[in-house]
Amino acid sequence: MRVLVIGSGAREHALVLALANDPAVTALACAPGNAGTAAVAESYGVTANDSAAVTQLATEWRADLVVIGPEAPLVAGVADAVRAAGIDCFGPSAGAARIEGSKAFAKDVMAAAGVPTAHSEVVDNPARLDAALSRFGPTYVVKDDGLAAGKGVAVTPDLAAARAHAMTLLDGGHPVLLESYLDGPEASLFCVVSSTGNGNTVVPLLPAQDFKRVGDKDAGPNTGGMGAYAPLPWVPPSLVDDVVAHIVKPVVDELANRGTPFSGLLYAGLALTADGPQVIEFNCRFGDPETQSVLALLRTPLGGLLRAAATGTLADHPPLEWADGAAVTVVIAAEGYPGRPRTGDVITGSEAEGVLHAGTRRRDDGAVVSAGGRVLSAVGLGDDLDDARRRAYEIAESVHLAGSHHRTDIAQRAATGEIGIPVRG
Repeated sequence: MRVLVIGSGAREHALVLALANDPAVTALACAPGNAGTAAVAESYGVTANDSAAVTQLATEWRADLVVIGPEAPLVAGVADAVRAAGIDCFGPSAGAARIEGSKAFAKDVMAAAGVPTAHSEVVDNPARLDAALSRFGPTYVVKDDGLAAGKGVAVTPDLAAARAHAMTLLDGGHPVLLESYLDGPEASLFCVVSSTGNGNTVVPLLPAQDFKRVGDKDAGPNTGGMGAYAPLPWVPPSLVDDVVAHIVKPVVDELANRGTPFSGLLYAGLALTADGPQVIEFNCRFGDPETQSVLALLRTPLGGLLRAAATGTLADHPPLEWADGAAVTVVIAAEGYPGRPRTGDVITGSEAEGVLHAGTRRRDDGAVVSAGGRVLSAVGLGDDLDDARRRAYEIAESVHLAGSHHRTDIAQRAATGEIGIPVRG
C-alpha cells in the first residue's frame, strides 16, 4: 500500500512514523512535510489546501491511500477532490468537515442529535454583543465561529477581556460564538468513523488530555496545544463506551441523515462535568498534540485501520490493540509563541528518538532550523505517567533551541492523582 500524508506538523510526523511501522505500507510520502518527516518519507512541496495540486501529486505518485492531517484542507474539500480522482482518502468531505469549520453548524447538529453541550449564541453584529454577553458569565467563553488553529478562544472571568476578544473577531469579519462555561476536567476522544449505505461504524481510540494554555498551571493565552498524555487513569472504564453511544454515534448518524456522511477521524473535545460528559467542540481530524501520545501506544497497524475507514470496511476490522503503560508529549515552542514566533534558529538534538518535528526545515547546509511556533514534540513512553513524564522531559531537555519554551507540568496533576470528575453535591 502506497500512502501519501498531507500536512507539515508533529501530528503528521506521528502519522508517518506509525504508518512506517505498518508492514502493509510499501511506500510513504508526506507533503509538504518537515525536516522530521523527510527522514521517514518522501517529501513533496505541495500546498496542503490546494485540491488540484494534492490530487495531481496523489495521481502521479500512484497513491493507494491519501491521509489528510490538518483541518483546513478538509474544510476546503481536498478529500472530495482526491476521492473524485478515484483514490481512497482518509478524511471527511467538505460538507461533513463543517462540524469543525463552523461552530454554529456543529451546535445545530448537536441540538438535532440530542447531544449534551454548552448553551450558546452566535453574534455577528457588534451592536448585539453587549446584550448577548449579559446572558453569559461570570466565566465567559468567546470563540471564533470558524477555524482558528486553537487560538481563537478566550475563556475569562473578565467581562472587559471577553468583550475585547469578541470585538477583535467581529472587526475581522468573524462571527462570534458565546458559550456557557462547562466546569470539570477536559478530555479528548478520537474516533475512527466510516459511514456507508449499510450503516455507520465508530471505533474509538484511547482518551487523552491536552493542555491549551501556554504556561504552567494553565496561565496565559490559548495555543494550538502545549502537551498531552494518554491514557487517562482518572476516568472510569465506562467513559469511552458512554461517549460513543450518547455523543459520537448520534452526531455521526445526524450527519448521515443530513446527506453529509462522515468518514475519517471525528474528535470529541469533552468537559467531564458532574452532570456527565458534555461537548466543548468537535474536530474533523486527528488533534495535535494528542495524536503524538495516542499513536505512540497503538499497536494495531495504522495503515490498515485508516484504509478500512476510507473504503467502508471498518465494521470488519479486528479490535484495536494497545501497548501497556502511558505516553506523555511535551511541545517545545519558539520564542514569541503564541504570538509572532522567532524562526530560523538552529536546533540541536532534534534527531533523537522520541522527538517529532512540526515547525522545522532543513537548510541547504544540512542544519535543522525552526520554521514555526510549535517547533517540536518530545514524546516519552513509560510504565505509568510518572515514568512517561520523566522520559518526555529528559528528551525535551536534550533539545536546544535558542529562546524556546515549554510547560513543565504536562500530566503532573494526573500522575499525582489530583484530577477527578466532579460529583453533584
